Amino acid sequence: MILCCKAQTFTLFVGTYTGSGSKGIYVYRFKASTGKAEWVSNTDSAENPSYLAISKNGKYVYAINETGGNKPGHISSYSFDKNAGKLNYINSQLSGGDHPCYVSVTKNNKWVAIANYSGGSAAVYPVNKNGALEPSAQFIQDTGSSANKSRQEKPHVHAAVFSPDERFLFTPDLGTDKVMIYSFNQSAKQPLTPANPSFAKIAPGNGPRHLTFHPNQKFAYVIEEISGTVSAFKYNNGNLQFMQRLITHPKNYKGEIGSADIHLSPDGKFLYASNRGGENSITIFSVNPVTGKLVLKGYQSTMGKTPRNFMVDPTGNFLLAANQDSDNIIVFKRNKQTGVLHKTDEIKVPKPVCLKMIN
Repeated sequence: MILCCKAQTFTLFVGTYTGSGSKGIYVYRFKASTGKAEWVSNTDSAENPSYLAISKNGKYVYAINETGGNKPGHISSYSFDKNAGKLNYINSQLSGGDHPCYVSVTKNNKWVAIANYSGGSAAVYPVNKNGALEPSAQFIQDTGSSANKSRQEKPHVHAAVFSPDERFLFTPDLGTDKVMIYSFNQSAKQPLTPANPSFAKIAPGNGPRHLTFHPNQKFAYVIEEISGTVSAFKYNNGNLQFMQRLITHPKNYKGEIGSADIHLSPDGKFLYASNRGGENSITIFSVNPVTGKLVLKGYQSTMGKTPRNFMVDPTGNFLLAANQDSDNIIVFKRNKQTGVLHKTDEIKVPKPVCLKMIN
């Protein structure tokens, strides 16, 4: 599989914050052999499409519109013409809460899930055969708070992640220090019910943000924004069993902490975590294939400011880091044996905050 991918050209989608020069969602062609990206198109009217999800067949793109207050949050649907490399708007629905920040879609493209950060809520939407979004079928409002009174005064749901088999939905709540867990029944009109247990507790004041599953589906990892830590869990049938917590910054670091994103290499051998705040770096961990535990291997500057999001391309050859506040995406070549990153290219784009790639 890896050999065939080396000659492939992928489609790279970039979600952004608008209002300072960005047009919305940008589309590039990315060559896996060279790590070079070529601009193809962009939208011209999407407001703050700051997180994206792509249907497995590549025909549809879902974007949250991260707004609030007088401009309620939305989720929007687009069809994607791969040959032309262009997105065509289909429709939008209200997100049900302020500042939606995450969206995911099932493999069969029948359900979309979102997280509302300021609203402290999650919602799921049925999808029509033409990719259009129906109004939300279920809306779940979190309650509670946690130790950090300035950041955790109320719920702040930061992600909505389906389990690999799509039998469960996980919603990390930065405000309550919980990863909420729901059973997910795709054939039900209201597909979510609390799992047993219904949440995994995170240490007070840590602030869980994003979650990712190991390719072998035996482990899961949570990036914790406020404490600058990564937690490793054993995973089985909707249950998260805590194993380990490691910091994502040097022990002597005294600056601002703002951990953001987390991803594994396709072979599951390395885990990467991004740090904003005063660090602007990617932390590199190796993964024990038997135990799932992490070992710190090093740090790599993202050569920009505020790496809110990053991704590893499907071949595992490259890591792309989106630097929100320096208007650039840095392309790094990955050493698959050591996990080490070396810069090879730079893509200039205003306020990049989400990267997704498909064949």
